[in-house]
Amino acid sequence: MIDVRRGAERYPGGDREAGIDTRHAFSFGGFYDPDNLRFGPLMACNEERLAPGAGFDEHPHSHTEIVTWVVEGVLTHRDSAGHATEVRPGDVQRLGSAAGVRHVERNDGESPLVFVQMWLAPEVPGGEPSYAVERGLAEGTPYPVPAAGAVLHVRRPAAGERTAVPDAPRAYVHVVRGEHRLGGEPLGPGDSARITGGKGLEIVAESAGELLVWELP
Repeated sequence: MIDVRRGAERYPGGDREAGIDTRHAFSFGGFYDPDNLRFGPLMACNEERLAPGAGFDEHPHSHTEIVTWVVEGVLTHRDSAGHATEVRPGDVQRLGSAAGVRHVERNDGESPLVFVQMWLAPEVPGGEPSYAVERGLAEGTPYPVPAAGAVLHVRRPAAGERTAVPDAPRAYVHVVRGEHRLGGEPLGPGDSARITGGKGLEIVAESAGELLVWELP
């Protein structure tokens, strides 16, 4: 089964006056939809846009694997475990909040910051927080998130190229850039597809693009 969700249907969040524009794919914060709480372990897929100088002040997380993909600009991250990093386009950041951690996310640069942040529920809650940044994730290199039993695949297909969807119990596709087609359905920037029990599926790029594809249990 393929369930396509359009970018225009995302729930708007953030704080425009503070320079934060967020688009949520799942029930989140003040927006509650009991039929859209999660897809497998995936609980959030937020498109974030931060103006220069804007950011999220220190706030807590627990029992969540937070994976961030920067599209444009530079993300400044600091957390209560002592990590302080800058995350750039092509980097994957993972924060395992475990039993509890606090962090700050900001755009300290002079250009707009755009990133996609995805939250996954761990198979076993608790434990010690963990943090990692994979610099310049290479095309075709899978990025496993073992705590959630999930794997992220980043694809940058050229026009006309076909991208295989993992034959997994569940797969989640988020379009970052470009125009694509999946099972006859067009997919554009911000669109997503939730796939259950798919076999032999392919995404056809109608233009050069960028896809985030989750392989989920």
